[in-house]
Amino acid sequence: MPDDEERVRRERDLYASLLDLATAPDIETFLAGALELVVGVVGARRGYLELRHEGWRIGDRTFSIAKSLSDEEVADVRRAVSQGIVAAALATGKTISTSSAELDPRFADRKSVRDARIQAVLCAPIGQATPIGVVYLEGRSEPGPWQDADRAQAERFARYLAPLAERILARQQARDAADAVAPLRATMQLEGVVGSSAALAAVLRQAALAAPLDVTVLLTGDSGSGKTQLARLIHLNSRRAQGPFVELNCAALPDELLESELFGARQGAHSTATRPVLGKVAAAEAGTLFLDEIGELSRGAQAKLLQLLHSKQYYPLGSPEPVRADVRVIAATNIDLERAVAERLFRDDLFYRLQVMPIRLPSLAERPEDVAPLARQFLARATEEHALPRLELTPGAQRAIEAATWPGNARQLAHAVEAAAIRAAGEGAQAIEPRHVFPEARTELDADNSALTLQEATRRFQRDLLRRTLDETEWNVAEAARRLDIARSYAYKLIHALALERE
Repeated sequence: MPDDEERVRRERDLYASLLDLATAPDIETFLAGALELVVGVVGARRGYLELRHEGWRIGDRTFSIAKSLSDEEVADVRRAVSQGIVAAALATGKTISTSSAELDPRFADRKSVRDARIQAVLCAPIGQATPIGVVYLEGRSEPGPWQDADRAQAERFARYLAPLAERILARQQARDAADAVAPLRATMQLEGVVGSSAALAAVLRQAALAAPLDVTVLLTGDSGSGKTQLARLIHLNSRRAQGPFVELNCAALPDELLESELFGARQGAHSTATRPVLGKVAAAEAGTLFLDEIGELSRGAQAKLLQLLHSKQYYPLGSPEPVRADVRVIAATNIDLERAVAERLFRDDLFYRLQVMPIRLPSLAERPEDVAPLARQFLARATEEHALPRLELTPGAQRAIEAATWPGNARQLAHAVEAAAIRAAGEGAQAIEPRHVFPEARTELDADNSALTLQEATRRFQRDLLRRTLDETEWNVAEAARRLDIARSYAYKLIHALALERE
């Protein structure tokens, strides 16, 4: 009986762990966590997992994950899919176990085994009637052959993995089908672009039109909405992609230095020009010059920039001779340039030159379905940059993040998630909880309501307003969303995130 109890306990724990991993947002994340799990449970040194049945493909991809294997070793294992140990497991539908493949008469004559000098191997096919993949474990962390319990765990893992992976893939494919950005990913280089909203797709479609042309682009939108990222994206999808991408924040320099920084200066042109100064325009030759906070340019610099856009020539400070420039200009601002023109703070002729192809970036409030994916990306980036343990967002943290307002947009969200990761890692937590993201938030039971943070006060206002509107419409969510001027899907997310229930 003790042995039976131990077997049941192991099986239960393994399945529970896989269920936890099955909350992953995509199949790759799930498989990476699953391989890490089985390598630890079985006590292997290295592992490889592959799902290669046609039903698992998106395009021409086959899902595969490796742990503690070099690229060359992964290539050896992949070659063994059609020959050797892996092929035997797939052909027979049975687990292959050997303490030394190199000495095992079943495999000793296989070239892939001899070349890689493979020792202890445990290889289990994934799937029931017809194998759809394989989990390959190599090298025991302890001396001796594989134990029966190790083999049983590997087989249980392979049996449980298939339906869970199928469920995640179906969920991912359904999400991709509703992904407004997906068609653009097939035609544009969108590495690092996270989101699936219609608002993001509309921006990217405009960027796709502008990118291959050498027209000047003016990016507008709130601070932190991603103007620099979009400027880079336009550059990467343009004919100038092999040239430099040079940034200049026009608000970061005083007027007396900005013109020198932008156009360069001859030696002695001003007190700090002790030698010739290469300007950003020259540095961006044959590439793209990105001018952020363009509304902060002085009137003198505006005139020179207008000349550059008009004639493709400019004068470095102190130089009587013009310099020819081959640059594309992308400008960005978070201020109302039309108002600045009306108030004579910005030249109208420069404004019209810049606004050949205007693109407005939506705020995060206009693309609420992108908040959670962005938070996960920022979390992964923060843990990697700070060498922190792997962390995930709890469902409660994700709901709190989705319900919160982010006036600073993606930049504010990124900083909040980064700080949350540091707090969670500092206390040894396994996941990000709401208190890590909003450490100063207070509950409704707080006696001192005057100490509420802006986030918590906004959250309470949202909850009260949404509850009142739902009551007035007898919980007709579509009508409530119409009255509040929000998407119905966002209304449902808020109801869930704010834990609202119909009385």
